[in-house]
Order: sequence, then structure tokens, then C-alpha cells
Amino acid sequence: MKKILVFASGSKTGGGSGFGELVEHTKTGLLPADIVAVVSSHPEGGVFQIAQEYGVPFEYFPGPYEAEGYQKLVAKYSPDLIALSGWLKLAKGLDPTKTINIHPGPLPLFGGQGMYGHFVHESVIDSYKKGLIMESAVTMHFVTDEYDKGPVIFRYPVLIREDDTAETLAARVNEKERAWQWYITKLVLTGEISWDGQNPKSLLVPQGYPFL
Repeated sequence: MKKILVFASGSKTGGGSGFGELVEHTKTGLLPADIVAVVSSHPEGGVFQIAQEYGVPFEYFPGPYEAEGYQKLVAKYSPDLIALSGWLKLAKGLDPTKTINIHPGPLPLFGGQGMYGHFVHESVIDSYKKGLIMESAVTMHFVTDEYDKGPVIFRYPVLIREDDTAETLAARVNEKERAWQWYITKLVLTGEISWDGQNPKSLLVPQGYPFL
């Protein structure tokens, strides 16, 4: 069974829904993997509670968020894949060929430092009101040492409605995140989506793949 190490920040009071979805899909067998641990930047909260509920080993990672700290965690669990699911810190020193992230907005326009959660949705709504865009998106990408810079492997558009607020848009985007994250994670885990970690043109996806 292949192994996944999840990084999920969550918050002091909640969060971790994406991590929870991944766990549930491993338990149903749709995601053929074992989540060997989840790492959070909060000692308790949503991610910790979900880990306790499902019996997943929990690691509190308070920083510093440098390559050495990340690499120690990877060495401890030897995962086949690293999944960042709501991880709000800059990931450094991870293997870019087997590290993926999910982002709640279109990349590259709505990415980079400070662009996470409600900040993304507020910026997207602002651009919509200015007539610059008509839709948001759930995006997944391979991870490099820069925020949101690795090649995109999944883009699922979410139409913006006239009466949308950042909160209502966030709810629909999050719904799509939970629905699709496990599937794209599976495609990377099985090698159907791959990247050599250097050349963006080396990205491989299944024939007829409709999400780019």
C-alpha cells in the first residue's frame, strides 16, 4: 500500500475538511493508499480532532518552516506522496515530483504569499465586480520552494454568480475541493499524472484529460 503524508494547517477551532475527505476515501478504497500521518501548525483544533477521530498519527510542526524541518518529517514517514491540503506555510525542501497542493482559486493570478482562504475569495470577487473575470476555480499543482509556482495539474472552474459574496463563493469552491482532491491525488499516486520536477513541458496527464 502506498503512503501519503498530509500537511494541513486548519485552525485553533476548526478546519481540516480536505484532510478528512482524503482519509475517508482511503477507508472506502477509492484512494488506494494509507495516510501515515497528518502535520499541522496548530497543536490542537480541527486537524487534530479529525486525526483523533480516524486514528491517523498527528504531528505538530511549530516551525521554523525551513527545509530541515520538513525533511525530518518526510524521513520519519517515508511517504510515496506528500499532499498539502490547506497548508498555509511555505513548503521548502520537499521533492517536487511527489508533492502536490490544492488552492482555492485560479492560478497564477490569485496565488502567492498571503493568498489563501478568504483572501483568495475576496480578491476573486473584487476582480469579478471590476469585470475582469467570470469564474473562480479549484486548482491543484506540483509544489516547488515558491508559493503556488509549480505546474498546474488540475483546474476546475466555478462560475461566479451575480449575488455571490466571498463567503458564498468559498462554500461552492470548498465543495468542489472536497469532491475532487482525492481523485487527482490518486492520479498522481498511480503515476497517471507526473512531472520531472524541472521542466514544465515534462508534465504528463492522461489522454483526453479535461482539467487543464
